[in-house]
Amino acid sequence: MARPVWSGSISFGLVSVPVKAYTAARDHTVHFNQLERDTGARVRHQNVSDQTGEEIDRDDIVLGYEVSGGRYVTFERDELDELRPRSTKAIDVQDFVALEDVDPIYYQKTYWLGPDGDAATEPYALLLAAMEDRGRVAIGSVVMRNKQYLAAVRPLDGALAMSTMRFADEVVDRATIDEIPEQADKADSKALKLAVQIVDSLAGDWDPSQYHDTYVEEVHKIIEAKAEGETIEVDEGEDAGGAKVLDLMEALRASLDASKGSGGAKEAPRRKAAAKKAPAKKPAARKKPAKKAAAKEKGPAKKAAAKRPAKKRPAKRSA
Repeated sequence: MARPVWSGSISFGLVSVPVKAYTAARDHTVHFNQLERDTGARVRHQNVSDQTGEEIDRDDIVLGYEVSGGRYVTFERDELDELRPRSTKAIDVQDFVALEDVDPIYYQKTYWLGPDGDAATEPYALLLAAMEDRGRVAIGSVVMRNKQYLAAVRPLDGALAMSTMRFADEVVDRATIDEIPEQADKADSKALKLAVQIVDSLAGDWDPSQYHDTYVEEVHKIIEAKAEGETIEVDEGEDAGGAKVLDLMEALRASLDASKGSGGAKEAPRRKAAAKKAPAKKPAARKKPAKKAAAKEKGPAKKAAAKRPAKKRPAKRSA
């Protein structure tokens, strides 16, 4: 049975839908402990003074915010605890906005929302149906675990999901990054045509199950192997630094040939056909030395000409 991480309600107007929030995503992080090499003992982190090198009791530690180089404003822990917002029991909806208007950069962590009790089932289903019908997402605020969040409640896979969101001032403005050009250069028409063909050839339906965190999978394989006493040799692979640098057009053509779909499939037969035509010209070039030899030795050349009728050679090629 799933354990809820928060319970409360979705409130908009005079309507209140009791819900419970359940974790909808989990991290792939592989956690390791630090051990002493010789003894295998756990290495613990300690609170040590930079000045004396001695361990400090937790009661003697205060929190400091650096306002300038080496100058801090200090707080006792309970001072900040008093400022923390208290957990609320409602997602106070302020607006219902179009789902496509919310950029994914604002989403943080997602939770499934389920009705809190039998009495909440009908209003939960009604809110879900209304939001699906209008393609809207509810934007409001919620406090969980003494932290205030902007929140989005949206229909997802036949249920309601709540995503905590970043506030506008938490999103870095692209204009503050000098490396990003203010206006992109106009794309070359030929390069654009090839790029569009690559995009079209790789077009497909969204299926998240086909993508895997290969690093974590490999780490778990190595952990299992080491646990069974196997010796592991990690293949470092090829050095990417030595890869051949292609110009843009060459890279686009190579990508198109390697990609799946109609773009690469159409290009490949043309090149194969061209390759078949080229060798056909080589035998004609080799006939010239044979004629020179025939001029020097007329007798053998005439005999050879008599033995091979002109119509037989095409018949052999077609066979």
